[in-house]
Amino acid sequence: MFEHKMTRRDMLRTTGLAILGSAFAGLSSSFVSKKDEEKMISGRAASPGRPFRVSLNVSTISGYKLPVEQQIDLCAEAGFDGIELWAQDVEAYISRGGSYEALRRRLESSGLKLENMIAFFTWFADEPSQRKEGLRQMRHDMEMVAALGGKYIAAPAQGVERFDRTRMLEYIDRYRAALDLGDEVGVSPILELWGAGVLNQLSDTMAIAIGAGHPRASVLLDFYHLYRGGNDFDGLRLVNGKMLPVFHINDYPSVPPREKLNDSDRVFPGDGICPFKELLPLLYNTGFRGAFSIELFNKKYWETMDVKEVLRQSYNKTCQVIDDCIFG
Repeated sequence: MFEHKMTRRDMLRTTGLAILGSAFAGLSSSFVSKKDEEKMISGRAASPGRPFRVSLNVSTISGYKLPVEQQIDLCAEAGFDGIELWAQDVEAYISRGGSYEALRRRLESSGLKLENMIAFFTWFADEPSQRKEGLRQMRHDMEMVAALGGKYIAAPAQGVERFDRTRMLEYIDRYRAALDLGDEVGVSPILELWGAGVLNQLSDTMAIAIGAGHPRASVLLDFYHLYRGGNDFDGLRLVNGKMLPVFHINDYPSVPPREKLNDSDRVFPGDGICPFKELLPLLYNTGFRGAFSIELFNKKYWETMDVKEVLRQSYNKTCQVIDDCIFG
């Protein structure tokens, strides 16, 4: 029944299948040289010599309660290529009398790329009125992103308490509705996987994104969330990395056990057990050339370091992991 509906509704047309591993065509299993890679990079697409941008999700410094203007300035000062802002911080700036135009100019003058906006809305809800309100909030936040010059907004599956695979077609329709809304505004919602959330499996996330059959369907993945959800990293081989604008980078410890890990347990890249030596080459060979955006919520860092030190280590350790895995 499910397969028949998918065919009848043409859910898996070519545009949707772009999410899959067509990226493998023509890709060598070995890396290009550093010199050749540098030739492929133009402008501030990535730090010199790296095929990926190194960016900051401001969750990493959220414990310092900084205004969005200071977040931008400190991120640029630390050397990052891009930034993921949180909608609530931008709203607070507007409520203090700021304007989207002024904040956009600040981003442009800093040289930072607005990679993505982190926002929360019940667009995925089972209850129709709740879902309608979620889409209304999504439109508002998308318009905010567009006003700041961004193109992407995170779309975690909020509004449901349990993932029911017998309702997969409904979930696909909900994501398609979000994508169609994004077409109207010019901002694409990226379906986000949460390791401890209802949408915690890569297979389910990809099924929804592919089923939507939309040319801008994409997924927002995270090393910690993939591990926390019990996913096999080999599943990433089937993902077309070219379709991923951003990938959250972080690390995780060996204790506590995977099932008991919390967001605050995430650590700097290279300080945990994440197998970056295997995963970064894998993602490179799927065609990924977007931003590795460091996302942490580590309260111990906030309590023992000032914000500049957290930013310094976030940037340096992310770069070190990338360099060791790509050029090491």
